[in-house]
Amino acid sequence: MVTFLICLALLITAYFTYGRYLERVCDLKSTNPVPSATHYDGVDYIPLPRWKIFLIQLLNIAGLGPIFGALLGAAYGPVAFLWITLGGIFVGAMHDMISGVMSLKSNGVSLPEIIGEYLGQRTKQFMGIFSVLLMTLVGAVFLSQPANLIDYRLDIPSLEVIAFGDYTWMLLAILAVILIYYILATLLPVDKIIGKLYPIFGLALLVMAVGILVVLLTQSDKYGIPELTSLRNMIADAKKFPIVPMLFTTIACGAISGFHATQSPLMARCITNEKQSRSIFYGAMIAESIIALIWAAIAMAFWGGVEGLNEAIAANKGNAAVLVDMIATETLGPAIATLVIIGVIACAITSGDTAFRSARLIVADFLHIEQKSLRKRIYISLPLFAAGLFIIFALPFQTIWSYFAWCNQTLAAITLWAIVAYLAKRRKPQIIALIPALFMSYVCTSYMFVSPLMFGLENRALAYILGGVVTIIITIAVALRIRKNYGKAE
Repeated sequence: MVTFLICLALLITAYFTYGRYLERVCDLKSTNPVPSATHYDGVDYIPLPRWKIFLIQLLNIAGLGPIFGALLGAAYGPVAFLWITLGGIFVGAMHDMISGVMSLKSNGVSLPEIIGEYLGQRTKQFMGIFSVLLMTLVGAVFLSQPANLIDYRLDIPSLEVIAFGDYTWMLLAILAVILIYYILATLLPVDKIIGKLYPIFGLALLVMAVGILVVLLTQSDKYGIPELTSLRNMIADAKKFPIVPMLFTTIACGAISGFHATQSPLMARCITNEKQSRSIFYGAMIAESIIALIWAAIAMAFWGGVEGLNEAIAANKGNAAVLVDMIATETLGPAIATLVIIGVIACAITSGDTAFRSARLIVADFLHIEQKSLRKRIYISLPLFAAGLFIIFALPFQTIWSYFAWCNQTLAAITLWAIVAYLAKRRKPQIIALIPALFMSYVCTSYMFVSPLMFGLENRALAYILGGVVTIIITIAVALRIRKNYGKAE
């Protein structure tokens, strides 16, 4: 419990300390013009209240990540607390805030446009394709998983007739309903569906976490949280799943996620004052880290420790939704547990629709297609939805999720390098982004050589060395570009 409380206190304190420091680094001023005023279009550029933007941003970036990812990441042991806390403060929240500010100060443009400005046009072209691929993967994941959750909870045997491969008529019907919602949320102005529903679901996400937190604090004798006494890997198959890099891709959204940087431009187009950036971008990420910390803690405590958690994960074949259901039912009661699962479903759906919306905006920015016209929004969106459906039916979920996890953290690493260049251009301290960029680059490159889905080298030492070599090459390439464009780094 002591480790957990210290981590919780550090996350809250960071918002008022490191977050305020980053605010000064970004030179935020209430008098500067904002995109919602200078580029108002009634579709994507619409001013919204700060409290509403915060809840929308939280729901956009959260999804299932701080719940499912934290629960599965807790299988590595209390070391997960360390990554969630330090990663959330110095890597994820910094990444979210400065990338959000970069978009805000560039008229709300999408992430590939920002990266292209600071890392070059070739990188921009690569990022345009890479980002749309990631958004489509996210959309596919968060289309299939809520449908499976609803189907699991309904459990209507009479409709369990195979219709298409492993998909029942019921599951196909649920997929269709969610897809229709996604289409509407992607095409309609941001204030029509997202602006009205997201604040409610964002509040529900916070209430769920608070409910679990109360259980942990009031029933500590029953649910004892393990303390951090070493960095030992406690996962069932430690050889196959080393902490570096596997923990840092398993727990993404609770510490750092490249997906967040694709979502921030959505809200950068709605902010009414630059000074709101700390609460919306940094604050939403800190809130997500707190949610992840709580779910990681209850995951370890619920089964009597990390060993019990690993046994539960194995017994349920890694189905995090079932584990969440079990935790909620026992700790909060069946009625509230149902509300929790509804909230989890809502979190998934509301990340999927903004993923497709982000993909639409990325393509539109890349091809310079105005989005005030509904017809042009439809032209861009339909191929994206078709690609999402193809992925769902063509690939098994575990494969989709594994590639998504790597793509997600790779996008974060690239964004961090763009932040380094952004700070260099403005003669700001680059060290705040340089260390996270180096670390995440090593995580992603070593993952390539360790993961069985990629090179899967059995010689772990060689895999780590190769990851280091690639990281050094990336660092030299970015350093040379920064020196060429902005002079010698300070």
